[in-house]
Amino acid sequence: MEFITNNLPLLIPIFLIQLALIVFALLDLARRENTRGPKWVWVLVILFVNFIGPIIYFLVGREDA
Repeated sequence: MEFITNNLPLLIPIFLIQLALIVFALLDLARRENTRGPKWVWVLVILFVNFIGPIIYFLVGREDA
């Protein structure tokens, strides 16, 4: 518990960045008609692959219009 309270100022920005990445990735996915692969798979990757899932989606999953 002491570890969390000591490092809370560092953990909050990381949590907020992670949350923002997830929200932006899901919004982008919802707005796109074409993706590389099924959208439901990308939703799972974005939500359950911790921290790197949204980055993988932005790098690999988006198809150019």
